[in-house]
Amino acid sequence: MSENIDIERMGIFKIAIGLTVFIFFAELIAGYLTNSLALLSDSAHVFMDAFALTLSWFAIYICSFPPTEKRTYGWHRIEVFAAFINGATLLFISVFIFYKAYLRIISPEHVESMGMLIVAVIGFIANIIVAFWLKDFSHEDLNVRSAYLHIVWDALASIGVIIGAVIIYYTGWFVIDPLISIGIGFIIISGALRIVKEATHILLEGVPAGIDIQRVVEDIKTINGVSSIHSLHIWSLCSNIYAMSAHIDLESGAMENQTDIIARINEKLAKK
Repeated sequence: MSENIDIERMGIFKIAIGLTVFIFFAELIAGYLTNSLALLSDSAHVFMDAFALTLSWFAIYICSFPPTEKRTYGWHRIEVFAAFINGATLLFISVFIFYKAYLRIISPEHVESMGMLIVAVIGFIANIIVAFWLKDFSHEDLNVRSAYLHIVWDALASIGVIIGAVIIYYTGWFVIDPLISIGIGFIIISGALRIVKEATHILLEGVPAGIDIQRVVEDIKTINGVSSIHSLHIWSLCSNIYAMSAHIDLESGAMENQTDIIARINEKLAKK
């Protein structure tokens, strides 16, 4: 079942990557021809979308590799690295966008609004299609969610470009172009920081969000035969696979039932 889902995800990612790369080149060329910084900024974001989708596809592929003697947990942590790289590169891109927007605000340049509008609409439609494909899988792991958020943010950025193109067409207010670029930059930063924070938390082996260690301790203590628990550690291999280790002291006379006790502990942990 899981293998079929991974195959389906990889197929969707391949199609999404191809469509995103096409939109990147379309916006890059149109941005150059129309002299639109907003469109060029969006093309940079679309490039990062393609990069994010490619990393996500690679992560799904490599995570299917079985564990080895040197990597007993397998390759699941790759997805976290991919998400971290996605977020970090987006932060870098946003700084560049702010710099270029600053120069355009000081000295506004003519923008061909109609071409800007047409390409932005095409980009928005493409982003909506890709986001729809990825939505069902975005709840399953951080890596797919980071790629999905890339696409959603870019769809929002495309709306901004569309609005900017309409305003420029009717008013000739060219400064709106770099202002839209700044808005795109803030959209990028807000999501990128969230992804970097979550990925860093996993890489530093922090306790997964939503898990209360004290409740885990109390639940384990409710098992008959358990005396106390210490040296408890809970961490994430990736966004949807958790691990735990602990030393559990048994009550006097319960040692002969330790196999059964461990089985009941695992059952309760898995259930709750």
